[in-house]
Amino acid sequence: MKDIRRKTVKELLSSPEKYAGKEVDVKGWVRTRRGNKNVQFVALNDGSTINNLQIVLDLGKFSEDSLKLVTTGSSIHVQGLLVESQGKGQSVEIQADKLELYGTADPAEYPLQKKGHSLEFLREIAHLRPRTNTFGAVLRIRHALAYAVHKFFNDKGFYYFHTPLITESDCEGAGAMFQVTTLPLNNVPVTETGEVDYSQDFFGGQSALTVSGQLEGELGATALGCIYTFGPTFRAENSNTPRHLSEFWMIEPEMAFYEIQDNMDLAEEFIKYCIAYALENCKDDIQFLNDHFDKGLIERLNFVLANDFVRLPYTEGIKILEESGEKFEFPVFWGVDLASEHERYLVEKHFKRPVILTDYPKEIKAFYMKMNDDGKTVRAMDVLFPQIGEIIGGSQREESYEKLRARMEELHMQDMPWYMDTRKFGSVPHSGFGLGFERLVLFVTGMQNIRDVIPFPRYPKNCSF
Repeated sequence: MKDIRRKTVKELLSSPEKYAGKEVDVKGWVRTRRGNKNVQFVALNDGSTINNLQIVLDLGKFSEDSLKLVTTGSSIHVQGLLVESQGKGQSVEIQADKLELYGTADPAEYPLQKKGHSLEFLREIAHLRPRTNTFGAVLRIRHALAYAVHKFFNDKGFYYFHTPLITESDCEGAGAMFQVTTLPLNNVPVTETGEVDYSQDFFGGQSALTVSGQLEGELGATALGCIYTFGPTFRAENSNTPRHLSEFWMIEPEMAFYEIQDNMDLAEEFIKYCIAYALENCKDDIQFLNDHFDKGLIERLNFVLANDFVRLPYTEGIKILEESGEKFEFPVFWGVDLASEHERYLVEKHFKRPVILTDYPKEIKAFYMKMNDDGKTVRAMDVLFPQIGEIIGGSQREESYEKLRARMEELHMQDMPWYMDTRKFGSVPHSGFGLGFERLVLFVTGMQNIRDVIPFPRYPKNCSF
């Protein structure tokens, strides 16, 4: 092989005029191979784009024996001339002069042959599913959205703040946390009263994987002004719905001097920015998913960008649901924590656009949310999206030491001096929200199950790969 700088398939297909008539070097995996006794055609993909590059193998140059192992799934290195394609389906192709086989894939064993595969089957071979068109598209979109998140907050002057993955605090108060311990499980030390002796554990107390970086994020916001976190979080909930994972990524901005209206404005601007970025930078991948999985995907994404989000108090939302005449599986009454069917009714049937629901009853929201003057509701905000339901949850945080202390005592919560100190020393109005990253990817890709928008999903009874 000549010493030629390798080009990606994306480079060659996006700028064919730059390389036409020149000798090029490509490497990738064989998607398909077909042909006759005179010529063979290989569809090559290297992961850089949803599109394949056609390699033309003249059997005057290559023997049948030398091509026997060039099968679906094998990896090859090709050098040849990039020319205008005479066939349909591609603008350019490579007339191969040299071919090197890197790795083989026995057709009798390789599970990704040219046929339809169910998403359920592909979850069983998650180590190979990124090689499919579908998951290649999803993962490239996921990358673009992650980049958009960082770009959005960086350009607005926010600071990326790293919060701990191991913590002693349960931010959500639900208790569904994965415990972290070095205690011997076959001989757990106990105290004189028969309780687990966590003083002998690695951290000297009971610790777990975090469910949220919010509380620590608030500490950052009261020093740096505006911060955001973006990292993995963990929930030990025995849930098998298509909207829940046990390990997922969260984006949590926290902003000093922001009140609830500022928080809602930021959430709407942020999510629209991410969607617009994906539409602009992942056109081929989104078009593929629109054509093969969700015919209304692109229309729905553009519709979200084109319309202001409805801002609706919880009490009014309950009234709409009660008067809808709809037969819901779960009951509707003031004080209920809305189910996905309720949220989607408001978004998809009543308003027909995203909704920011505000001012929830305090009983169904977290301890740190600021109380409204009515004493019954808090300054919470949930952004509700079509097909997803809640995609963002946030609030204005309680900045009063006395009110926060009273609320924690009311809920019989353990003291957190480090958290309360931010209310003792220079407290300010502040707000924040959390966006489950996989739910954003779910919406932008049009996929139906959240397990299909993360490379290696974690859910009850599954921790493979």
